[in-house]
Parts: sequence; structure tokens; C-alpha cells
Amino acid sequence: MSPELFFLASLALKMAVTAVFVVAASLIAERSGPLIGAMIATLPIAAGPSYVFLALDHNAQFIADSTVTSLAAHAATGILGITYVLLAQRHSLAVSLGGALTAWTASALAIRAVPWTLIGVLALNVVTYAVCVTVAERYLHVKMPLITRRWYDVPLRAFLVACLVGTVVTLGLNVGPKITGIFAVFPIVMVSLMLIMHPRIGGPANAALLANTMWGLVGFGLCVLSLHLPAVPFGTPLALVFALAVSIAANITIWWFRRHGHAKRMAALE
Repeated sequence: MSPELFFLASLALKMAVTAVFVVAASLIAERSGPLIGAMIATLPIAAGPSYVFLALDHNAQFIADSTVTSLAAHAATGILGITYVLLAQRHSLAVSLGGALTAWTASALAIRAVPWTLIGVLALNVVTYAVCVTVAERYLHVKMPLITRRWYDVPLRAFLVACLVGTVVTLGLNVGPKITGIFAVFPIVMVSLMLIMHPRIGGPANAALLANTMWGLVGFGLCVLSLHLPAVPFGTPLALVFALAVSIAANITIWWFRRHGHAKRMAALE
């Protein structure tokens, strides 16, 4: 596959897949609450196609090595999410999103400056998400406001997300290697949800959606680890399938435990 064709195919797939899943997650969150929307949003929406295209041109060892970097950068995604959750309680979209992006950029630059090992990135993620999940706990449960939908809502959301994906990927090609690496792991799905949902449902309600993604991001970390471990001994195709299965199973398990835990707390209060 030529470099130009590879780029265009990868970009088109990322734009289409990300737009579909972000729109689906936003609609589900409006109708069914933030927990289910968060579980949809934290599936390997953007990373999955990226690794499929990487696997077409690179061997299994390259994929295994890349997942270590992805896990390191994954910690910065949790920091972005929890920063937004805290800021969105009282501030506008501009302040909340700007603060979250600033926190993510600073974290990603600091993380990328360290030569990580697998043990090191696992420890980094355990510490980061232990803090993020704990802080997010008090912001999980907010009733979604009633939304009046217009005929152009869904296509407009899809168009905005696709444009954002295209912009981020294209910008990543025109900067230095360190910044390019940062753009490669940019949390496009979470930023899209912030951009689309904050004006529609308000900061606190959208913060509940992002707070619920913290456990989903733990599941995503398990997904990346599940790609790393079997890639070399069993081959990349099997590792990709296994990682997707782990991601889906993890999010279903998280949804089940969170849902039943919430139901028990509500019953205890009655």
C-alpha cells in the first residue's frame, strides 16, 4: 500500500468510525443516562483502526512495542477527563475544555519524556486511574435534562466529529516527531463528547458522562495490555481480535457492576 493511499484510507476510516461511535454514545447518554454512553465511548474507537493499519505495514514486535507507548499516553487521557469533570461543574465549555486540553498536553509531554517499560506504564496507569476513579465517584449520577432534537442534530454532530478527527490527524503530520507522537494518541472521542454535549446538556450533566468514562478507560487499558501480551507469540491478527474481545467484555462487566451497585444504593435509601 502506498503511503498516500495508506494515509487517506486510515484518515477516512478514523473519521467515519469515530463519528459513528461518538454520535451513538451522545444519543445513548441522552436517552439512557451517562453510564451506558460512557461504556460505548470507551471502546477502542480511534485506537482500533489505528492499530489495524499499523499491523498492515509492521511486524508483531513493532505492535507490541507501540502498545507500551500507548499505555503511557493513556494515563494522560485520564488526567484530561478528570480535569474536565472538575472544571465543568462551574465553568463554561471554553474554560473546561481549555483546562482539560492544557492538562493533557502537559501530562503527555512529561510522560513521553520518560523511557517507559511495561512494568513502569502499568504502575503509572494503576496510580493515575486509582486517583481518577476515586475523584470521579461523587460526580457519576446526574439526571440527564430533557433535550429537544432537531432533524439536523445527528448529521451535524457527525460532521463536527469528522472535521475534528481530520484536523487533528492532519496537524499531526506537520509538526516535529515528539508532537506528532502526541497527536497520534490524542483522546479524540472524549474531546468530541465535551465539544458536542456540553452546550446541549450543560457542564454538570456532561461531567457525569465523562466521570463514568473513568472505569471504561480502565477497561481500555486492559484492552491495550491484551494486545501487547499475545502480539509476538501468537501474531498480530489474533492479538487484535483478543484485545477487542477484552475491551467489550470489560465494559459489559463494568456496566453490570455499576448498574447493580447503583440500584442497591437507591433501594437502601427508600
